Amino acid sequence: MKNKNRGSFSGKIGFVLSAAGASVGLGNIWRFPYLCAKYGGGIFLIVYIVLALTFGYTMIVAETAIGRHTNKSPVGAFNDLSHNKFMRLGGWINAIIPILIVPYYSVIGGWVCKYLFEYIRADVNEIASDNFFVNFITNGAESEIWFIVFSILVLVIIFMGVENGIERVSKFIMPVLVVLAVIICIYSVTRPGALEGVEYLFIPDFKHFSLMTVVTAMGQMFYSLSIAMGILITFGSYVKKEVSIEESTKQVEIFDTAIAVLASLMIIPAVFAFSGGDESKLKAGPSLMFITMPKIFASMGFGRIIGILFFALVLFAAVTSAIALTESAVSTFSDEFKWSRKRGTNTMAAIMVLLGSLSSLGNGPLANVKIIGMQFLDFFDFLTNSVMMPIAAFATCILITKFMTVEKLEAEVEQDNHPFKRKAIFSFMIKFLCPLFVVVILVSSILNVLGVISM
Repeated sequence: MKNKNRGSFSGKIGFVLSAAGASVGLGNIWRFPYLCAKYGGGIFLIVYIVLALTFGYTMIVAETAIGRHTNKSPVGAFNDLSHNKFMRLGGWINAIIPILIVPYYSVIGGWVCKYLFEYIRADVNEIASDNFFVNFITNGAESEIWFIVFSILVLVIIFMGVENGIERVSKFIMPVLVVLAVIICIYSVTRPGALEGVEYLFIPDFKHFSLMTVVTAMGQMFYSLSIAMGILITFGSYVKKEVSIEESTKQVEIFDTAIAVLASLMIIPAVFAFSGGDESKLKAGPSLMFITMPKIFASMGFGRIIGILFFALVLFAAVTSAIALTESAVSTFSDEFKWSRKRGTNTMAAIMVLLGSLSSLGNGPLANVKIIGMQFLDFFDFLTNSVMMPIAAFATCILITKFMTVEKLEAEVEQDNHPFKRKAIFSFMIKFLCPLFVVVILVSSILNVLGVISM
């Protein structure tokens, strides 16, 4: 039954840009380039694109259709379609994931705010110095302040609502983000020696291919496309019936993959140019953005301007994803506890400060406090992305195949005479391959943490 008090997107563009905003975040601009670099460039890119067009496409359509069909956020949607205790738990896992991700994600968002601020006011060589990043994140007070700054930015937009807040900000930010990405890409690939990096990114070398290439690309899919976080179910509940789910999904796929490729084009050729073709520099991992890139900017002409543009772009991407994660949580509070938007947002603010402070202080005053050998930020990241998301995705597959039925979901997609062109691929993936994929991700991630395999 339609909830008349529920917010909604104004139309397809509002949904596509908001869903793309949810998808295009630190996962694309921070995580994708270093994984692409680590797992062989071109071969990783091909595997990722194939998975995006099959696994990713299937999960986006599934979650959006569930949301629109039930007009509810994850817990209510799962309960409406199944009336089963196990399935209700699956709904709650989907709902809890963003509540746990937003706090530590906002800590990294705070790091981005700090770097943007420093590029505006400080010397580029100072930012590129060896201990700048480490000194910052181990300084508990400073890390905490920037985490709070980013959190406030996100919460203000959530207070504004769906159409006035999330959609309006996404409609402005996403086109700006693309323009900034293109500008930095052009600058990066025209540096001396950068073309070697372009070749590394686009020409597949099959000797780099392994099972871990596929597993890592599948894991990245969760980050990049905001799958199994409750976001797409929530956003789906705001989508009007006349909007084509399949067409919108295709546009989100294209937007998301294009930004991931642009991010890689910004970073990988620049690293090649800076390092003289030393591939080991690409494997700096998570520190690539906060340690390696500032060194590259310092070595360039216009280093300050490029640094400002780069971290402004990353901040835009981080804000849109954090908004989506927070909105999913606020929507759950509203649906399940009948709270007002204000009360739900205030509750999320309290959770963000409490759990985010653990992650923010985890490199400083709380550095000696660890959970299964991990600092707080790493633990929350492992718990949500490597354990809870595969379980949530598996529960979604079961919900559709055993309870909602594939036929009913297909009918939802085909409303208003919209074609469902990839219906056969969707049906095969949701019944067979998607459940298998998420089990492989879950098992391999846990074995990796236990030291049985190396990823």
